[in-house]
Amino acid sequence: MLRIERLRVIGLTIMPTFLVACGGLGGTDGDSSVSRVVENAIENQVFVEGGEFELGDVGRPDGSAYVTLVDHSRPAIEVKVDSYSISRYETTWGQMRVYYEATGRLSQYEESPFKHRYVNSPTDDLLSPYFRNKPARVPNYGEAEGYCAWLAQETGLPFALPTEAQWEYGARSRGRRVAYATNSGQVENDPYLKRPTEYVDTSIRPSGNTLIHSSLKFERRPVGSYPPNSLGLYDMTGNVAEWTQDWFQKDYYQHAPRTNPQGPLKAINPESPEKTVRDWAGHGDHVGGNATVFARYGVPVSASGNGFRCVVNHPEPIN
Repeated sequence: MLRIERLRVIGLTIMPTFLVACGGLGGTDGDSSVSRVVENAIENQVFVEGGEFELGDVGRPDGSAYVTLVDHSRPAIEVKVDSYSISRYETTWGQMRVYYEATGRLSQYEESPFKHRYVNSPTDDLLSPYFRNKPARVPNYGEAEGYCAWLAQETGLPFALPTEAQWEYGARSRGRRVAYATNSGQVENDPYLKRPTEYVDTSIRPSGNTLIHSSLKFERRPVGSYPPNSLGLYDMTGNVAEWTQDWFQKDYYQHAPRTNPQGPLKAINPESPEKTVRDWAGHGDHVGGNATVFARYGVPVSASGNGFRCVVNHPEPIN
């Protein structure tokens, strides 16, 4: 186990608006890769001071709801969350590959249809959908939860998936009344994936402040390609949707405790258990308010295609 006192802080090979192909956020060369991923996981944690905020769809200035297709995000409720840290980036293909190899989990997918889509070998090719610093889309909820648990084992720190409340509190820069987790609180969508698939040019550099299009295309931008929100968190609007640890309940906000809500204690429907996925802009679903930070839906734990980031549940900064 790599205990925290043995870890040294290292820098990332990251430009402000675009990740470069060398080094970066995790490699695939055995123990040194494990050390690098673990060290970067700690270095990339952003401390979020706890406080009270209104969880849920707080509504537009005229009083209308942002999310109009469903009422899962209403009523907004006043809650308190303790201080924690959260990764500034979504977990990448390179980091996931190191985890799969270190834990012997690649064999789980040898004969699986997921093998070549969601458990893929990362590449140094910036133009590939599997460039090592692009956000991973995992084959199921268990691998997202497992990755954070693996970091906890390697560091001795309480890594975990974020709760819904932690995710939204961070996305909204400690509960600000903003609908998008961007540098401005508004969307300037990169048209990168909007054109017909055959004309998508992966060599075009990012523009705007988020990537929402499109749910039909697998391609995404490297993590950190767009400006962060005011806390320094990247891609909490767009790129990929993200798992949280909470079991999904449509009317949860009507029953949630007011201090550190963590979702229902168990799956509402044990025959089809669902966890809550946030940032539906990451699926390209940008109608009816689904691109806002308030959108929340239940997704079967066996479902593939979502990304994630980890938190550290510790009341003080860890880096």
